[in-house]
Amino acid sequence: MRKVLVVWAGLGLLFSAGSVLADADLFKKSKCMACHAVDKKVLGPSLKDVATKYAGDSSAAAMLAKKIQVGGVGAWGQMPMPAQAQVSDADAKTLAEYILSLK
Repeated sequence: MRKVLVVWAGLGLLFSAGSVLADADLFKKSKCMACHAVDKKVLGPSLKDVATKYAGDSSAAAMLAKKIQVGGVGAWGQMPMPAQAQVSDADAKTLAEYILSLK
């Protein structure tokens, strides 16, 4: 019984890691990398800084998904974030959740 639980736990971690890797691939395929990096400021804040800023905010994923699609200015200074209207609603949500997972 114990071996079965260990295998199930391992499979859960594997699928979870697979999802994070897929989300990282989506980030790399998007135009996000032109201005953002995971762990350092480029033109915009690092993804880890964004995750830290919005940690514990239950509305953050929806807000970030919208900001990905429509852009914005002011949350991190006066450098505007251009709209990424080509990003689907589903992909924007996935990207927002990926960003928030990086804290």
